[in-house]
Formats: sequence, structure tokens, C-alpha cells
Amino acid sequence: MKNYEVLLTRSYIVAIQAENEDQALRYTEFYLGDCPDLSKPKDRREQKFKIKEIEMTINEAFELKEII
Repeated sequence: MKNYEVLLTRSYIVAIQAENEDQALRYTEFYLGDCPDLSKPKDRREQKFKIKEIEMTINEAFELKEII
């Protein structure tokens, strides 16, 4: 198999309760950091792939609005 490096960007909307806006941003970034490999051995075998490494490169909460 050939090796590839893929840059994947995702966005999430996270509803969080916190004491203030700064905490809401910081806690969202901190506790939602890593992304696991969700593939199963059967998936890798049947589809003929293997995720070798996942490295987080950007983890920034950049927009916030108060919800009621």
C-alpha cells in the first residue's frame, strides 16, 4: 500500500455551560482535543487501509454566542 498524508478540517457546535465566555472557549478546546481512529480491524482488512497516526494541528474555539 502507498502512504498518504491528508489534512482534514472539521467544525463542531458545542453547547456548554460555564461561568463565563473565556471558560466556555477554553474548556471546549481542552476537553474536545483528540480524535480517535474509529476504524475496526474488519474495516481495515476489508477496505485495505491502515491509519498510522493522527496528529492534532489546530484546536481553536473561534466563535461564541450565548444561548438561552
